[in-house]
Amino acid sequence: MKTIYVMWIRQLKRYLRSRARIIGSLGQPILFLIALGFGFGPIYQKAGGGDYIQFLAPGIIAMSILFTATFTGIEVIWDRQFGFLKEILVAPVSRMKIMIGRTLGGATVAVMQGIIVMLISLIAGFRPNSTYTIPLAILFMALIATLFTAIGTAIASLLEDMHGFQLIVNFFIMPVFFLSGALFPFDGLPKGIALIAKVNPLAYGVDGLRASFIGASHFGIGLDLIVLGSVVAVFLAIGAYLFSKIQI
Repeated sequence: MKTIYVMWIRQLKRYLRSRARIIGSLGQPILFLIALGFGFGPIYQKAGGGDYIQFLAPGIIAMSILFTATFTGIEVIWDRQFGFLKEILVAPVSRMKIMIGRTLGGATVAVMQGIIVMLISLIAGFRPNSTYTIPLAILFMALIATLFTAIGTAIASLLEDMHGFQLIVNFFIMPVFFLSGALFPFDGLPKGIALIAKVNPLAYGVDGLRASFIGASHFGIGLDLIVLGSVVAVFLAIGAYLFSKIQI
């Protein structure tokens, strides 16, 4: 447990020391929230969908967590190139504990980012149905963050080049985001796209956030929790295995 705690604290310190990183990572969520929220809001309302900000904000919160969590994996490559990872891996501690600690640290950072975007959404006009469901929403944020931090770590464990990591991750996360229902409802989608969305784990995270905040759910909040929890367990195992195979 001590190893997990040390790695968790190390990731948090890295994040809090980088103010430019914190501010820079807020740019894209704010742009999407304002440009899409107020740009497509009138069209969405005329189509009978209601307030688009209410629909969009949970998706943008999930997006900020997705990007922050996945790109946390690049720190594995960074540490490998500068020798920090070697110092950690030669220590007489389990690599699985190191990976879990790094993953929890990265997930905590991503959740903090999600909470900041949630507060910005409130300023933009987003209003959750009840404050009592916010802890449930934070649980979904934590599951999303843990899942994609583990995926980012797994990808980084296979690579030694930061540019390659960025290319692969961008190729991966953009379809995951756009096919998650973050920007548009699933109702009336073509069967092919609807099928892809159903196997997209982020779709269940966005749906869970939406259910927690505004009471609207496509899959059902129970299914959202089961699917996300199961996928998190699977990718934690995969990430731990690949991390344990890193050659130093």
